[in-house]
Amino acid sequence: MNNMTLKQLRYFDALARHGHFGRAAEACAISQPALSMQIKELEETLGAPLFERGARRVRLTGFGEGFASRVRDILRSVDELGDLARASAGRLTGRLRVGVIPTVAPYLLPAIIGNLAREHPSLDVRVRETVTPKLIGEMMEGRLDTAIVALPIGEPAFAETELFTESFVLVRPGADAGKPAPSRESLREMRLLLLEEGHCFRDQALSFCAMQPGSPRELLDGSSLSTLVQMVNAGIGVTLIPEMAVPVETRSADVALTRFGDPQPSRTIGMIWRRTSPLAGQLSQIAEIVRRSAEAMEAFGGSSRNPLAQ
Repeated sequence: MNNMTLKQLRYFDALARHGHFGRAAEACAISQPALSMQIKELEETLGAPLFERGARRVRLTGFGEGFASRVRDILRSVDELGDLARASAGRLTGRLRVGVIPTVAPYLLPAIIGNLAREHPSLDVRVRETVTPKLIGEMMEGRLDTAIVALPIGEPAFAETELFTESFVLVRPGADAGKPAPSRESLREMRLLLLEEGHCFRDQALSFCAMQPGSPRELLDGSSLSTLVQMVNAGIGVTLIPEMAVPVETRSADVALTRFGDPQPSRTIGMIWRRTSPLAGQLSQIAEIVRRSAEAMEAFGGSSRNPLAQ
């Protein structure tokens, strides 16, 4: 086992995640033959095959699955050694891998990145936008340092800090402007347009309407809030969107926006990170920058760009 290298373990982890030599090689910034050779050498060192090679995909063997779990733990520990060194410096420098859910990323990220660049110019921010379950998995595997998600997550391995709370807004066709907000019961009878399965905002909207995720209803799902709003614009149905999305998503759509009465549907956005992360202190500083970015965006949007602010 003395010939096993950290580089080989990283190549193995990439291939295990991508299940494809070409994509894994691209992720590792090496050629496909070079990756294949490193994997072969690793298997020879171990004396057992790690992958079943197919025509289009590769799959982990039984041994490979157990090996992959141990390798992820090793790579996470190695990365945390680097984080420990960064934390000892007391400054925010180097790479910061941030995950963000899709119903936050397009609206909040520009302000966050701008403020981080001004306040911490030596910070190299890498952003990953995807749904909550994938972010949690990547956090667990050590491939992300922190994530901006809807709380609570309820995972004991993560520390959670609240950033802000925002309301949901009803989006209806422009012809419905001036009509009172429907009750939850009435909303359940409408064609409610929702995001696809996997988005936490979908579950939050269903919860407000007191509808079970698997309950039968007339619906069309969209892949983004932009798609949902344009579907409303076309007269297909109604939808809910978070208030931060209103200025961006409704500026080119003939739709009517309505607030619900109290208690208004809302969500709490926060940041999470592993409790074992050596960067916990620095990530608390990042959370404060994100919080200030959201407050500044709300003040700007609420005064001049948000149709609900009039």
